[in-house]
Amino acid sequence: MKKLALITSVIVTGLVASTIAPAAAVEDGVKSHPSTITWTACPDTDPILGPMLKGLECGSVQVPLDYSRPDGQKISLALTRAKHTVSDAKYRGVVVLNRGQWPGGIGRDLPTRYAKGTSGLAQDVGGAYDWIGFDPRGVGASEPALVCDTSYTNPGQAQPDPVPGTAAAEQAWADRARAYAESCGTKYGDVLNHLSTKDAARDLDRMRIALGQDKITYFGTDWGTYLGSVYASMYPSKVRRMVLDSVVRPSGVGYKNNLDRNVTSEQNAEIFFTWVAKYDSTYHLGTTAAEVEANYYKGEDALRAAPVDGKIGPAEWADVFEPVVYRHWTWLSRAKVLSDWVVNGDATSLRSTYSPWGFPHQNRAAMTNAVNCLDGPWPRDWDTWHADYSRQYAAGNRMLTWINAWATAPCASWPVPSRTPVKVGNPTVQVLLVQPEFDAAHGVAGANETHSLFPNSRLVLEQGGHSVGAALSANNNTCLNTYVGDFLRNGARPADQSGVDATCAAAADPVPTA
Repeated sequence: MKKLALITSVIVTGLVASTIAPAAAVEDGVKSHPSTITWTACPDTDPILGPMLKGLECGSVQVPLDYSRPDGQKISLALTRAKHTVSDAKYRGVVVLNRGQWPGGIGRDLPTRYAKGTSGLAQDVGGAYDWIGFDPRGVGASEPALVCDTSYTNPGQAQPDPVPGTAAAEQAWADRARAYAESCGTKYGDVLNHLSTKDAARDLDRMRIALGQDKITYFGTDWGTYLGSVYASMYPSKVRRMVLDSVVRPSGVGYKNNLDRNVTSEQNAEIFFTWVAKYDSTYHLGTTAAEVEANYYKGEDALRAAPVDGKIGPAEWADVFEPVVYRHWTWLSRAKVLSDWVVNGDATSLRSTYSPWGFPHQNRAAMTNAVNCLDGPWPRDWDTWHADYSRQYAAGNRMLTWINAWATAPCASWPVPSRTPVKVGNPTVQVLLVQPEFDAAHGVAGANETHSLFPNSRLVLEQGGHSVGAALSANNNTCLNTYVGDFLRNGARPADQSGVDATCAAAADPVPTA
């Protein structure tokens, strides 16, 4: 097994004016110290994010690869910052941001959205904080950034049909998944032992120290909610406030949550099909969800028979449409793809919407497995996978069940064993939970469970919501944004109720133009 080469670069500790933390705002409990991070203007030519980092400052923090050997091998975490614009007396500290997208989500572009008010956050709140984005260990510009066998997800031609029609076809997929896992082990060796969410939480605390903060405020979405929950459980005295949006169920981390997602994804697919049917005069795909769904699979069958350009088959079709179960603002573009292809036989919009997986996607796929396979238990015998996924598919969960299976199938033969899940929960940490009712990634079970594990939390339910990342997003839900803004401004939260503490109506679904 190869060992990652030792990273010898260290933090520059000489301070310049931009690294000195402002005076504390006593009324808000902010205590700051000089930062040990050297911040410089982010380049417009970032190889991953390009001009998206314009106006931000970039820096890095060195952390141990293995926290049981804190003086041993180091790895690098890439950070960005949007500085506060208020006076030092009104400064409220830092907010560390994590967008999730499972563990592989790049996060260095996030601060711009909150600092400049484009997220829907009130200006007085956006200007009062330093907003910190970062690429977690193994991700993006952090070093090392994992990429395993790229042919597993991007073979240069249409992938095999994800729905196995025969035992031999299913075995071929399982063999490909095993080869992918082996490629990760061959390439990264012992590094794979140190990519858990618990390791990422320790990184978060090293970032806190380097930022010169006694406590941090944290905003996490999707996997970022699990990272936040783990951090708050390990370092409760270091959390000022925490916002968790679209919440992971801690007790299901690993195989269980993946099975649950197959059911919630199908539920949201039906919501999308119903929306398309509402606009039959635009899309001509049917006036009922059942008719639209039939046309969706008709389009998939056509690609199964003859992939477009030899590159877009049923697996790629699923990749194109997967976003509709997670984010309703993708519905307009995907409904057009579906109508163009099925009604008109025109693949133009399908071609322009589908793109082969480059570095960010390959990196995200590798890190999603690297973290998931460590964080919770996974069956090592394929018979269990076959029985569970076949049962769910036969029960009508057709759209993404087998796609989800192959995305996580490397965990069945991952080179390192899973860990005992972190015991999550704390009675004192101030948490605001924001949860869309129809969250395809997590359902509402994660928010309910986390609400009980953190008794000093408040839960705001977005009734009818079906986009992961409900607050401060393209969702444009003013009600949710107000709750989050008030909490970040002065700690205000809804009154404690039994169960859900407050509700917001879902933001309106998109409306197509002619």
